Amino acid sequence: MLSSCRGSLAMKRKDDRIILHFDVDAFYCSVFEVENPALKSVPLCVQQKQIVVTCNYEARRRGLHKLQLIRDAKAKCPDAVIVLGEDLTKFRDASKALYRFLRGFSWNHKVEALGFDEVFLDVTDIIEYNLQILAEHKQPQPAFFHLHRSDPTSGFVYDATNIPGHTYPQNFSLSASLSGSDDSLLLRLSLGSHLAYHIRQQVEQQMGYTCTVGISTSKLLSKLVGNLNKPNAQTTLLPPYEYEDNGALGNVASFMDAHDIGKVPDIGFKMTEKLRHYVLKCSLDSGSSIPCSERLERTTVGDLRNLPGLNAQVLEEILAGPGMQRGVGFKTWCLLHGIDDTEVAMARDFPKQISIEDSYRCMNTMEGVLRELLTLSTSLLHRMRADLTVEVQVLDGNHGQKKTRQWLVHPRTLRLSTRPRPPPGADGNRARASIRISRSTSLPTFVFNLAEPVELLAKRLVHESLVVLFRHLHPERRGWDLSLINVAVTNMVETAGTSKSAAGRDIGKMFKFREKTSEVPGSVKANVTSLIQTNNIGAVNTMAASRAPALDAIAIGSEDQLPLSQSTQLSEAASTWDESESDEQCFVGICPHCDARVPDFALAAHLRFHEVNI
Repeated sequence: MLSSCRGSLAMKRKDDRIILHFDVDAFYCSVFEVENPALKSVPLCVQQKQIVVTCNYEARRRGLHKLQLIRDAKAKCPDAVIVLGEDLTKFRDASKALYRFLRGFSWNHKVEALGFDEVFLDVTDIIEYNLQILAEHKQPQPAFFHLHRSDPTSGFVYDATNIPGHTYPQNFSLSASLSGSDDSLLLRLSLGSHLAYHIRQQVEQQMGYTCTVGISTSKLLSKLVGNLNKPNAQTTLLPPYEYEDNGALGNVASFMDAHDIGKVPDIGFKMTEKLRHYVLKCSLDSGSSIPCSERLERTTVGDLRNLPGLNAQVLEEILAGPGMQRGVGFKTWCLLHGIDDTEVAMARDFPKQISIEDSYRCMNTMEGVLRELLTLSTSLLHRMRADLTVEVQVLDGNHGQKKTRQWLVHPRTLRLSTRPRPPPGADGNRARASIRISRSTSLPTFVFNLAEPVELLAKRLVHESLVVLFRHLHPERRGWDLSLINVAVTNMVETAGTSKSAAGRDIGKMFKFREKTSEVPGSVKANVTSLIQTNNIGAVNTMAASRAPALDAIAIGSEDQLPLSQSTQLSEAASTWDESESDEQCFVGICPHCDARVPDFALAAHLRFHEVNI
């Protein structure tokens, strides 16, 4: 993600970009408020299971908060309006509509969704174009911002002498500040703030949502600076970004230093705990008077960064361990200094993968596993039809036209992942489960039959593929206890189109990649059939289609938290498009052909090797 920071930090800054981070205010509540505007003025809570998963700002003003029990929320605010948010369909649809709307403002197609409610826009080319016009024509005030190169009338009027919204630092005057080496960056950030303000207005007027926006030169900084002023606001992180000649901190360093290390994107839970304990140890060694409990509860970037002798190598020694990627110390060193060269991903019309998961307090029987596999598979197939197909007009037998759906892409790989719960230790306590194991195979082509009901296809998928994968992951019939099951389809290939990855309209080529799953042993097949019939597993919960896709702690939006219930925790509001695994999770795939343990990212290529050589 980040370039190595072994050299000078000043050499590694990438401040030639302008990146906007959009965060829809109280997204789940906003979706209901757009449907029913009367809800905007009342305390509104969205319920999933027995928990308030989110609430609007009026509810927060009255003391309600996320992850609160419903009964406690009602006791605190009896007039609160509670709406059910179990079915994620409307949120997913609203998120896609927002993504498409924001994508319409992009020239370079660098538009990346994060969760349901956040979007990054790289607007560098738009800003450079308007900066050139501003310099060449020396436009009188007010100036005109061009939204299209080919249409000089498309745009909006703006005041080039100020920066709309909030700034960090505050109390800033643009005209008084244009006198240094950072003039170019300052002007580009100013133009970015005007574009952000215009887009925010358009989102509110045309879609009914208010947004909070951060404006800076990287994804890291734009996301963090936007959090300073919520809701319905925007904040621009101003230069100087570098250390000044007199040794004073630049604005990036002073901004980052105030953040708790646990709030920095890409620094996960385990990393945060290790860093907190390291700071505590250094504080105790130096005789600090700060209480240990306070130091463990809040450790800022400044507390860590200013420790004597701290550098990238020391961070590598602190953080390295099982599940951590190589170079984590250099990566973290960059983050602490506000350096992030991660590119905004190119916009796309379909996801890289679709993943559905659920987590459990206890899952230790085959009957329970079969039931969950069927529920997850049903939800997965519904998601595939919603996200990977498009409605088209085709000729019918009477020379007329009828509407039907066709696949945009075909996933080639089916993956099953589980997270076994560690056994209790000597003290009776269990370690935190964090290691996932996975096994993949070719996705059976029968799942692309749009004429068959999803429920029947899901049963067959469980019967013929997922049970086999599960038996390879857990060959023992008992003794395991799972805290999570995840079913995913990956390795998307376009079925038709003009792009390089499209497979064209050759039906033979489209279906050439056939599944080669291991044959289900007769005893296993009979046992599965018996369990399905005995436990009435075919009666799929009607809410299955609303199951949420999975999301790691990094790629998660501000409305993407879900609490534990009495029996199970549903992974909430995953990325609109795809699910990527945390760097704290160790994914190991097992080849169904040769039983080799292959890193998950390399498994698709490994399977293709077998396809060629079988």
